[in-house]
Amino acid sequence: MDKTPLADRVRPENFEDVLGQEHLLGSGCPITKQVEKGRLFSMILFGPPGSGKTTIARLFAKKFSADFVSFSAATSGIVEIKKYMQQSEKCKKLYNRDTIIFIDEIHRFNKAQQDAFLPYVEKGTIILIGATTENPSFELNSSLLSRVKVYMVKPLSFDDVKKIIERALSSEKGLAGKYTLTPDGLDFIANISDGDARVALNALELSTLASQAHNIDLKTAEDIVQKKALKYDKQGEEHYNLISALHKSLRGSNADAGLYWLARMLEAGEDPRYIARRLIRFAVEDIGTADPQALVVAIAVKDAVHFIGRPEGDLALAECVVYLARAPKSNEIYLAYEAAKQDALKTLAEPVPLHIRNAPTSLMKKLGYGKGYKYPHDYPNAKVSQEYMPENLKNKKYLKD
Repeated sequence: MDKTPLADRVRPENFEDVLGQEHLLGSGCPITKQVEKGRLFSMILFGPPGSGKTTIARLFAKKFSADFVSFSAATSGIVEIKKYMQQSEKCKKLYNRDTIIFIDEIHRFNKAQQDAFLPYVEKGTIILIGATTENPSFELNSSLLSRVKVYMVKPLSFDDVKKIIERALSSEKGLAGKYTLTPDGLDFIANISDGDARVALNALELSTLASQAHNIDLKTAEDIVQKKALKYDKQGEEHYNLISALHKSLRGSNADAGLYWLARMLEAGEDPRYIARRLIRFAVEDIGTADPQALVVAIAVKDAVHFIGRPEGDLALAECVVYLARAPKSNEIYLAYEAAKQDALKTLAEPVPLHIRNAPTSLMKKLGYGKGYKYPHDYPNAKVSQEYMPENLKNKKYLKD
């Protein structure tokens, strides 16, 4: 009995069988052109887990008859990898044979460790294929990025995952003739995978172990999976993508979308205090004087979250999200302060005009501090015309009257 995990047994054996990456593997697309021209060069595959990055790397090795050495940056050290790169250099010189060094989670190597690849990639003695779930622009050395191609690998669609499950059920290397899966069980597994083929195939394989018969139904699949595990890395790009989605939904006054993105973050384990801080910022930045009560609500929700915690505090956040989405919008304060800040930073820091300085000592009075100041309360409606700006910004306006 083959004890190799199902996900490995049913990997695509040709580029044509890879699903969901038509933008890279379709006719006239980048990887297809690379294969057709017989060119093999170093690259970074950037995309979510289970989208096919490792499979694409293995298919390159197969297509070009190259040696394939695989490492994970989470478990392997750069010293160990260097030994293989040195061996690859000898193999290239003696036999003119390419070696693909595949590094999964390459973003886990720090910038200094990434530098170790540079001379080997530069000379072409190895073909480096790195896989990462993190944005290469932030996580990889610019010197390394300049020497490789970066390809974005997209998450698999619901239909793509269903096809992969169906292939596994019909493949001789998979479960052909051994198990069937009910339509609702298929939909359930495809849904909980969130575009991750490995999650889907692992759930299918575990369901076969729990099944009392050769037909896997919805209940069996649900008992195995129990709960959908939302993908979320509080330090990674998705963290910023989701908070951006929440912020922009509120700015667009879409309360329903705001509630959805809030739920995505909370159910994936985001710190509710972080969300509360961002809602306070939104209340000031995007609502401001259009509804000053928005800031009061946001501050109150911050206190509520701190006082009662989760899950009760989630409803307070939800209330705040709906309030902010429905509130009138204005970025007047944001724009006005940014303009004032630029003047403060870029113009000559002129002295405070004498007439609006305090004069707590007799010397200051003799020097003219406070001389000519008009006390507004001495005038109708506490308003009087006088200059409050330094000379170089005289009559400058940041706000509309």
